[in-house]
Amino acid sequence: MPTVQWMTEEVQKVLPDASIEVVDLTGSRDHFHVRVVCSSFEGMRPLQRQKIILNHFKPYIPHEVHAIDIRCMTPEQAENTGDTVFHPHGGGTGVHIKSLRKHGHIE
Repeated sequence: MPTVQWMTEEVQKVLPDASIEVVDLTGSRDHFHVRVVCSSFEGMRPLQRQKIILNHFKPYIPHEVHAIDIRCMTPEQAENTGDTVFHPHGGGTGVHIKSLRKHGHIE
């Protein structure tokens, strides 16, 4: 089963200069939020950024990794953006991470 450390190391394989934050959303090690800040994202559209990571994880989806919420930003965007983590299966629209913490679903 994937771990937060494994997810981080896998993203570093394709974006070695990135700052990476991974959250195990459910504690089941198959639903993750991945926040990636990298200067190489400059000039790229959001989907282009996400595809770099999604293409790397294709062999692991949907078995080892069931869901990945990916947020890719430039350093400038990261400075101006608040908390970006949400659960991708929260009623179909996502549940903000603060709500999950408040209700004791994650630490």
